Amino acid sequence: MPRSLVRLTDWSADDIEHVFRLAEAYRQGHGPATNGCAAMFFPSASIRTRITFERGAHLMGLQPVLFPPETLDKPEEPADVVGYLANWADVVVARHPDIAVIERLAAPGTLPVINAMTDVNHPCEVLADVYTLAQTRDVRTLRFVFVGPDGNIARAWAEIAAVLGLELIQSCPLDLATAGVTCVTDLRAAMRDADVVLTDTFGSNTAALETHRVTAEVMALARPGALLAPCPPFTRGAEVSADVVRQGGPFVGYEFKASLLHVHQAVLATCLDLEQ
Repeated sequence: MPRSLVRLTDWSADDIEHVFRLAEAYRQGHGPATNGCAAMFFPSASIRTRITFERGAHLMGLQPVLFPPETLDKPEEPADVVGYLANWADVVVARHPDIAVIERLAAPGTLPVINAMTDVNHPCEVLADVYTLAQTRDVRTLRFVFVGPDGNIARAWAEIAAVLGLELIQSCPLDLATAGVTCVTDLRAAMRDADVVLTDTFGSNTAALETHRVTAEVMALARPGALLAPCPPFTRGAEVSADVVRQGGPFVGYEFKASLLHVHQAVLATCLDLEQ
């Protein structure tokens, strides 16, 4: 059966460590190469995930062929879609709101399928964040504080925390909390001993989360040297204040996401079973 990535909980800690080793090889310029085709389904609004998957595939020898995700909403069964794609493609990368579509693409085991984001989770995004943090810190000793509501980013962090044994807490009203994650409703209490502060868009919950905006004053309650890693796109004045996402402060900066390229290459290589 081809290796797919639908949920991080489908993979082991060893699998993730393998991805990180491959990502490091790609970062250093000697990751495995291949010759083939990657069928990709991305909406036009996708920026970071799409460019890094497309560019990464190209650099490792895969020709990316792009389709809009609506292509998968036709009456045709996903099993039939991958059945035909297997004539020409070697891997599928799909961003689609419905995770059931991704699951049905992967279920036949015809081609490896990579979840590039659903409404349920966003596995590659948090893989890249943890890889980047692991370059300078032992992530298993860090306290991660996710400030924001239940959503695909919160659930992806819950997935990787479960696999790697990370300490993760969430701060938000209880009715917006993610199942299975310890929730501390008092933001200031949650920030104590925080090493990495994570956020996601507040969306329709902005009013309910007004008291959970991460500001410079709030970040000052965390441990010395604590980092703020908001998931883009972030909105100044909503989940974060303008003063806390300035360069030179606790904000990790735009370069924090540079590793998306190498991690996406590593995920492609892992699903294609490429050897270094």
